[in-house]
Amino acid sequence: MAQRDPAECIIVPLDVPDAESARRLIDDIPAVKFWKVGLELFVSSGPEILTDLKDRDKRIFLDLKFHDIPNTMAGACRAAGRYGVDLVTVHAPAGMAALQAAQQAATEGAAAAGMAAPNLIAVTVLTSIDLRSLAFDLKIPLELSDYALQMALLSQQAGLAGSVCSPHEAELLRRCCGPDWLLVCPGVRPDWAQAGDQRRVMTPGAAIAAGANYLVIGRPITQADEPNAAFQRICDELTPT
Repeated sequence: MAQRDPAECIIVPLDVPDAESARRLIDDIPAVKFWKVGLELFVSSGPEILTDLKDRDKRIFLDLKFHDIPNTMAGACRAAGRYGVDLVTVHAPAGMAALQAAQQAATEGAAAAGMAAPNLIAVTVLTSIDLRSLAFDLKIPLELSDYALQMALLSQQAGLAGSVCSPHEAELLRRCCGPDWLLVCPGVRPDWAQAGDQRRVMTPGAAIAAGANYLVIGRPITQADEPNAAFQRICDELTPT
């Protein structure tokens, strides 16, 4: 992992309200190779932003976090597979049947469109959830790491490619799920950036060392005075010396 181009490991969220704002941000940070399209932007702009990114030869993390009954999950993932995106998120607590249906449908949708199948990535525990929220709000009597591991193992058994997890769970999931399981970690902040609303954060270097394949890093880059310089600074920090 340490030998990979750091720019390939960093996913930058397009957390903006519309396609025009997204295009400006993409132009402002041309070195970024991998962009995340989430709910706000996709709902406002539709798939046109995905076409824009494909036209610019960018990789795409479609982060819509599908969570529904199996038939609905399958329909959504079949449609997502047609866009030629690289990663698609689904919620692991949707259950085995829904995860299996989503995986099969994503592969079918991509094949019908002549695209490579996306990697389905299961959300284990949102990084805004802490132990108190898990126990008192969600009534789940497990440690965060134990619950994240159970959700990752369920997703692996369903045939998915990886999971989203806090970097604090990355080492455990890497050890238990093996070297081929993709780990996508939000909640990553350089030590010179504010943590924001993420509860369980880790520096980029520490997250990679813990086993993360991809780091989702937003505001330290996109809200920096010089976004391109901030992105390059993180890449430099991840470059082996």
